[in-house]
Amino acid sequence: MTSKQKEIPKNLITPANHKGILLDLIIYISVMFLIREIYFPSISFIINGLFWSFSTLVVATWRMRVRNVSWKDLGLSKPKNIKKMLLVSIGILLATVSVILLFQIVKDQLPFSLESNNYSKNSVSKFGNLKGNWLLFLTIIPAVLVESMLEELLDRGFLLNWLEKLFSKTSIATALAVLLQAIIFGFRHSHNLSERSITVGLIGLVMGIGYVKFGRNLWPLIIAHCILNTISMIDRV
Repeated sequence: MTSKQKEIPKNLITPANHKGILLDLIIYISVMFLIREIYFPSISFIINGLFWSFSTLVVATWRMRVRNVSWKDLGLSKPKNIKKMLLVSIGILLATVSVILLFQIVKDQLPFSLESNNYSKNSVSKFGNLKGNWLLFLTIIPAVLVESMLEELLDRGFLLNWLEKLFSKTSIATALAVLLQAIIFGFRHSHNLSERSITVGLIGLVMGIGYVKFGRNLWPLIIAHCILNTISMIDRV
């Protein structure tokens, strides 16, 4: 660990009740996936997505309160240096884009086949027809940005730290936590082995590494994630 790297909050690394942490994860992951079985067809996909994420956020906050942990402990605290935060955000964004582009280059050489990726086609029905519709884009983008922030809170803030705590008796607890949260992040977005699930998983992997390596502050990740999703939505217009 470098001198600049922030240590795991002390209330997460004290001798743990591993059964309690495991219970937290079982509750959290179960709700995270099962809540998606509830879908309100009368409202848009993005609003349903916010309902799922906010419901999961309530569960995560509940389990954090049980363990006497706050969101500030997990990195939702005011950055000490705004300029450094923005530079880290740009670095994480560039690393994420680079990894995605690299995957696009090598995906056809993989030793296994990927299920077809229909996300681009489905996005028309999910978000509406954004082609040339900037008014619809401006209507949707605030919800997209909120969802981007929630994903960082839940996947990098809560899930990564709780997985790390679960594996705290091992010497590779952090590496396992970063990898597993990325796999869960990818699978949650596409419940199969597809181009989309791997792409999203790689995004989660880069974000997870960035979280651990750059002081465990969530703001650079939130900024990078918001910019990435904004670019993705602009590409649809």
